[in-house]
Amino acid sequence: MLLPEPIRRLIDALSRLPGIGPKTASRLTFHLLRADGGLSAELSTALANLRTGTATCQLCFNITTAGKELCPVCANADRDRSLICVVEEPLDVLALERTGGYKGLYHVLGGALSPIEGIGPDDLKIADLLTRVRAGGVQEVIVGTNPSMEGDATAMYLQQQLAPLGARLTRLARGLPMGGDLEYADQNTLLRALAGRQSMS
Repeated sequence: MLLPEPIRRLIDALSRLPGIGPKTASRLTFHLLRADGGLSAELSTALANLRTGTATCQLCFNITTAGKELCPVCANADRDRSLICVVEEPLDVLALERTGGYKGLYHVLGGALSPIEGIGPDDLKIADLLTRVRAGGVQEVIVGTNPSMEGDATAMYLQQQLAPLGARLTRLARGLPMGGDLEYADQNTLLRALAGRQSMS
């Protein structure tokens, strides 16, 4: 069946998004076609404003509202400025903020070191992090990169760069998830859980 050009173009555009294949893209497209015009118009406006309505925080490189120099976290005077958690992406900030348990600042690297993909230290916001720590007042840097080969490589590089600067350097703990069963955990997760075991006394 030949589809009209606007439908084919939307299916193609949606299928290029992460986690959306051709079938899901087709279902979404036909849902929008059947829904009342308000949903399509709202989606169109939201997409058009996505780039123009957002900016990058000048301090931590998180996403913020266009026209604002600082994101809401950096602009909040109640946050602990002696504590910086380094993450790969803005979505990591959202995940940590949802816990409600972290009250320090962030630093978004914009990715992780990956020689295979040609991503080196100069492609990330590492120099800006070092400048923040050198400026003084930072007592602890928490490395919150992903538990992957790239995340671990980035953490090791950060350790080398930050060690001479005097701030305490820590890494987010890794291990078994709440509600998980040992029999379903992979070997690396079990090894990290064993290595990071804590005293019960």
